[in-house]
Amino acid sequence: MTNAPGPAGAPAGTTGDGEAYASARWALLFGNFTIGCGVMVVAGTLNDMVRSLSVSIAVGGQLIAAAAVVMALGAPLLAAVVAGIDRRRLLTLSLVWYALGHGLAALMPNYAALLPVRALSVLAAAVFTPQAAAAIGVMVPPAQRGRAITFVFLGWSVSSVLGMPVHAYIGEAFGWRYAFGLVALLATLSAVWVWRAMPDGVRPAALSLAHWRQVFTHPVMMATIAVTALSGAGQFTLFSFIAPYYRQVLGASPGEISAMFFWYGGIGVLGNVMLSRHIDRIGAARAVAWLLACIALTMLVWPLATSLPLMVAVITPWALGCFASNSAQQARLSLAAPALAPALVALNSSAIYLGQALGASGGGAIMAQAGFGPLHWVGLGWLLAAMALSHWAARRGRRPGMGFPEHG
Repeated sequence: MTNAPGPAGAPAGTTGDGEAYASARWALLFGNFTIGCGVMVVAGTLNDMVRSLSVSIAVGGQLIAAAAVVMALGAPLLAAVVAGIDRRRLLTLSLVWYALGHGLAALMPNYAALLPVRALSVLAAAVFTPQAAAAIGVMVPPAQRGRAITFVFLGWSVSSVLGMPVHAYIGEAFGWRYAFGLVALLATLSAVWVWRAMPDGVRPAALSLAHWRQVFTHPVMMATIAVTALSGAGQFTLFSFIAPYYRQVLGASPGEISAMFFWYGGIGVLGNVMLSRHIDRIGAARAVAWLLACIALTMLVWPLATSLPLMVAVITPWALGCFASNSAQQARLSLAAPALAPALVALNSSAIYLGQALGASGGGAIMAQAGFGPLHWVGLGWLLAAMALSHWAARRGRRPGMGFPEHG
């Protein structure tokens, strides 16, 4: 892999500069925090968006689906386009684009104008998240890659702790436009930090068409990536409409909605921290299995949450597994085929967004016909499919000759 030169004796695949790595990983974590805040800003402010734009909840939810489709298609396509660009410049420019896009979105007068601006702005997310993971992966020795990748993905968990409740509160108290403006400000700050912290010369090896063909024709690799899409579809079938659910079904106030998102995010951070500390010991595939089971448990017992205190208990397993499962999947792929990591991480990020699109669009269709009631059962079906496929991929990957060694 091509990367910044390091001193003699530096581990292969690293910059050899521990201080630069320490600074860069925090900057990339904050970058993922910003990306997460932007991706989830619609879900957090959906109550105000549908009011101010005069659209239904189902139509408003399509903002999530449209953005997710763009990110799903953009992640692998843009990974090929930007392969030779220095990651310091690439990651900084993607955050600048994110800032401009969210600032412009906040000024849009109606839903029809907002939709294309929203779709274009999230192209930055399709670039930043997978390329940040690929960049940090070449800055550390192979034995530390799992921990390094899950560390920078903590930013997504932190965005659910702070971003989601703040978005929900701002949306209810001041309006969705102010929440979009906050994302624009965060992206600007993040771009400055990444530019200052990332070293020059970090360039994960560009992949040839033969490498991409190897990925797309490998059954275990593609099955593992499909696990991410199925999991995301299950979660976003319900999560896309969770703020309206809290308000309309449970009668939650703006402050209570914000508190619910804060609890969810706090447990999400805990799950990711625990994963980061133990993934190299327990194995990524085993971690994915347990984390998906946690999410499925919440879907199963969802009808028991007839009040806000009960909802706190019900969403806890989901929160524990939500962001940690995505981090574990990224690490699982990167560890299993390091030479193909840039392609695998990009495709897995694409699968995250594809799952969001499937869940949000499917959930919207269900909402339009049957309301909130069936959402968690459909989500559970997606999760059970993800668990079954993950188990198959783990077992098949251990067979001789598959070229997808299982770590753990």
